[in-house]
Amino acid sequence: MNTNFSKLRFEVSEALVPDELEALKFLCLGHIPMRKLEAIQDAKAFLEVLEEKGLIEPGNLDFLRELLYWIGRMDLLATHLGSSREQMETELLVQGKAQVSAYRQLLYTITEDLTPEDVRSVKFLLQKKLPKNKLQDKSMFQVLMEMEKNGLIKEDDLTMLKDILKAFRADIKKRIDNYEENKKENYSEEEVPYPESVSVHPGGQGAEGETTHLPVETYQMKNSPHGYCVILNNIFNNSHCNRKGTVKGGEPVKKVFKWLQFETVEHMDLEAKEIYRKVKEYSERDHSNMDCFICFIFSHGEKDKIKGIDDEFVNIKELVSCFSESNCPSLAGKPKVFFIQVCQGSVGHPGVPGEAGFSGDAETDAVPLTSIRDLADILVAMSTLQGSLFFHSSETGSLYIKYLCDKMELLCPGGTDLETILATVNKEVREKEIKVWKQMSEGKLKIDTQIITTLQKQLIFEIPRGEPSEW
Repeated sequence: MNTNFSKLRFEVSEALVPDELEALKFLCLGHIPMRKLEAIQDAKAFLEVLEEKGLIEPGNLDFLRELLYWIGRMDLLATHLGSSREQMETELLVQGKAQVSAYRQLLYTITEDLTPEDVRSVKFLLQKKLPKNKLQDKSMFQVLMEMEKNGLIKEDDLTMLKDILKAFRADIKKRIDNYEENKKENYSEEEVPYPESVSVHPGGQGAEGETTHLPVETYQMKNSPHGYCVILNNIFNNSHCNRKGTVKGGEPVKKVFKWLQFETVEHMDLEAKEIYRKVKEYSERDHSNMDCFICFIFSHGEKDKIKGIDDEFVNIKELVSCFSESNCPSLAGKPKVFFIQVCQGSVGHPGVPGEAGFSGDAETDAVPLTSIRDLADILVAMSTLQGSLFFHSSETGSLYIKYLCDKMELLCPGGTDLETILATVNKEVREKEIKVWKQMSEGKLKIDTQIITTLQKQLIFEIPRGEPSEW
């Protein structure tokens, strides 16, 4: 055996942890029989099977590179295989290059996007279809494998999975719909790597940075400026409630969206009623000569609410409702995007947008959008932080906002749509979360991100010609 190849295989196997091995096995379904994968107990045996099946060999490590990219092991990719995240992003855009099928990518990224609460809901709804022993103490990867074994899902029929997810993760259900629509256009999963929304711990779970080349309708972005980018930034400058880092968080947002040809404006330290009045004021303006509306809100909050500096709350649904088609007719048919950064400190579970009075059960996720009759063309990106001292420091500002601005700068020039960019951001934030959890034995630091959308087209930002001087 080639000595260098043997050494590489050993060093990679030593670096992989059990959760990553489980993810790798799931990604290899379709290349390796399920029974054989289930028998693999360690990373060394996994790599031996890859070699046995001819999937890796000296001088041909493309499949291993792709697998490491998907699970976010960029360190191994760079150290042992001489590749970078950017190189993989470029390669996976080439038709026929990806060896992990679009179907497997879809299931994998869905699994990585689901929160622990989501997984419990999936298991509960599957109890009538699968025995309890096939669900109890099982990961979502294992649950999906059981569903496949029992014929509950397959490549050309994901109806049951959609029916389960639509009650509490409408965003993921929509993702499956898009996947199915793409297949109808006669694009096979081997030819077109599907750019999935992602978030959980694997820093490379979706083919990050992919630009979809499918024939999907896009929103018009031709006016200058494209629209307003409004930043509502509450610092809470007092001893018991302070968000000094948020000042720095607003600066990259202004810089990026000015570059993207938006009229940016920032309003600081608003009371709850002022937050609502400010949002309503912009909804009542004439946007006829604009393409889009962007709103960032930085504050403290609760499950479905934003806190003003007066410690009173405004409901997220009320803010978004200002931009329904009836309340803001000049933006009808145009995208309205809300980025909501809510810090909760170090106790309590992060919340998600939902109806006031709900207990946080499986059906609250989609409430802010679907409960409003004429609320179309809206996207709400929620970042809810628990353990804000780490994720929202006075030195660096918000981790979520930093990654968002970085990815907008990197991916907008290539025509990547907003939902794919957000998926990439969520993935990287989750990867950071896992690293922190490994360092903090109490496990108190946590960040939840969520995308809720009724966008009906792809939102791709037109950028000015030439390189912006700020960057």
